[in-house]
Amino acid sequence: MTGFPADLPIDLHTHSNVSDGTEPPATVMRAAADAGLGTIALTDHDTLDGWDEAASAAVDLGLTFIPGLEFSTQVERASVHMLGYLVDPENRPLCDTMTRVRESRLTRAERMVERIGMDFPISWEDVLDESEAGATIGRPHIADALVRRGIVSDRNEAFAGILHWQGGYYQPHHAPHPVQAIRLIKDAGGVAVLAHPGSRGRGGLRDGMFPQLVEAGLDGVEIYHRENDEENRALLHRYARKYDLIITGSSDYHGDGKPNRLGENSTEPEQLQRILDRATDTQAR
Repeated sequence: MTGFPADLPIDLHTHSNVSDGTEPPATVMRAAADAGLGTIALTDHDTLDGWDEAASAAVDLGLTFIPGLEFSTQVERASVHMLGYLVDPENRPLCDTMTRVRESRLTRAERMVERIGMDFPISWEDVLDESEAGATIGRPHIADALVRRGIVSDRNEAFAGILHWQGGYYQPHHAPHPVQAIRLIKDAGGVAVLAHPGSRGRGGLRDGMFPQLVEAGLDGVEIYHRENDEENRALLHRYARKYDLIITGSSDYHGDGKPNRLGENSTEPEQLQRILDRATDTQAR
């Protein structure tokens, strides 16, 4: 697919309330148009359920829509997120794996809330009140419930304390290894990009990790993201040059759930074209 507006900003990482954002997919698209973007991807966690609504809104708004996802993966206790673009939404191995991740995330969230509720006035009903029906429920929804209850001031405080993996309430959940996620994305005709690898304790920058990911078929790396500091960006640029990886930049927009603003980081048109050229199934809408 060619013909996206190369003169307008490109944001390839956003979330709606289908996962842990605070706005419906159509509202995210309207916000993107209001922010002056020309191309926007929706990359909800472990689900494709927001694609149709987002795509329809994007058409009405004159945006180029890139269907995507953000795969929750794990290396030991380190969380590593993998962005997948333009996958076949009917691919059963991919969809079945995401379903298993979502179900495990739900069970894990319930267990965490049960443990937190022993020390703080919060219940599972409080968490459900912070999520849309059918949404992928996770720690951000618990954080929102903690904020509403006045236990913490915002999501950042929740994740730095009560919801931190060393906070005493953490529960592990099923997530594939990033190598498996890359293979699932590639087998579904998509393009795999490592998300903000400089964040979350540099889980995506572990020694020896990059050659393993590249061998599995990694296509690119998200360098321009607010959670990648200058030192990590320099390291990621070296990896990108060494392995000829696509370089992306994006906001990781969550509506009111994070301070990240649409278009605060963007992807160069030639890098988006590389993504489009590598996809073998679903095309941009």
